[in-house]
Amino acid sequence: MSKRDDLIAKYAADIKDKFGESADMDLLTKVTIGLGPSIYNIDASKVSGGDEKELATVKNNYLIKKLGMADSAKLDEGIKTVMDKYGSSNRNKHRAVVYYMLCKHFGKQSAY
Repeated sequence: MSKRDDLIAKYAADIKDKFGESADMDLLTKVTIGLGPSIYNIDASKVSGGDEKELATVKNNYLIKKLGMADSAKLDEGIKTVMDKYGSSNRNKHRAVVYYMLCKHFGKQSAY
């Protein structure tokens, strides 16, 4: 298996453990590929749920630019919902998992 395949398997296990659902492997793979080389960088591959600047980046760069959503309070609520489900005590929130769950939360799988 490639390093990317190993990471995708790790993300799928994280979705199962933290969210209690089986991952749509096709969508998870597309989301992971869409993140490019950032998945190999320790800092860039994680999302800090307590950092407002980081969450604004997720909102602007992913939800608005990538998924084409209009800026609204619903976006912030969706991010908060996913972060809460991931667990505030969990310090290792993988960016690919967060993006995957946001994509599913907003029903934007067609963006991939």
